[in-house]
Amino acid sequence: MKKIELPKKIPVFPLSNFIIFPKTTVPFNIFEPRYIDMINESMKSNKLIGMIQPLNSNNVDKFEPDLHQIGCLGKITSFKETDDGRYLIELRGLIRFEIIKEIGSDKKYREFEVNFEKFYHDLNVKKEELKFSDLELIFKDLKSLFEKRGFIINWKELEKQSLDETINALAMASPFSLEEKQFLLEAKNLDIRKNKIAEILSTYTHDIFNNTTLQ
Repeated sequence: MKKIELPKKIPVFPLSNFIIFPKTTVPFNIFEPRYIDMINESMKSNKLIGMIQPLNSNNVDKFEPDLHQIGCLGKITSFKETDDGRYLIELRGLIRFEIIKEIGSDKKYREFEVNFEKFYHDLNVKKEELKFSDLELIFKDLKSLFEKRGFIINWKELEKQSLDETINALAMASPFSLEEKQFLLEAKNLDIRKNKIAEILSTYTHDIFNNTTLQ
């Protein structure tokens, strides 16, 4: 996708406990009527929707919770309707966005005016200068943390991907807190995200190496 093709207005799916990063693909099971409507409208146009976290996990039960300022635009790359009326979709993260303001409408779902200016580099396809050798320690510590938490990751498959795909996939799938993942999402670039992962890991691995059970 090119800069000029980015929409100024997007439908937004506020989803607690979940973050999508650029260059990652995730499955969704859509069953709530307002989001069925949202997917229907999106499939008729550009297949784009925004994913964003509610600002506070305490307000997730509100019909229109306050939201973080930064989310990620995704494109529907796979769509299937089930016999019971649910939609099974896959969403590919494209570029982060910043919320400008909410747009009032008679639609059941929420729409926002957004700006992508700070995140155009998310669209870059050039290879990053970071090397996998730079990440060996991070990967080692991540493996320890994932194994400790019972997460299973196909590391060999991950290493076949581009470096930014790998880092973003690990950031998204990691057993970090939602606040930590939002922090990683908002990191300006891949190098900073890598360093933030290392910082977060240092607190987790300190507990691991001190035989503290992680719950």
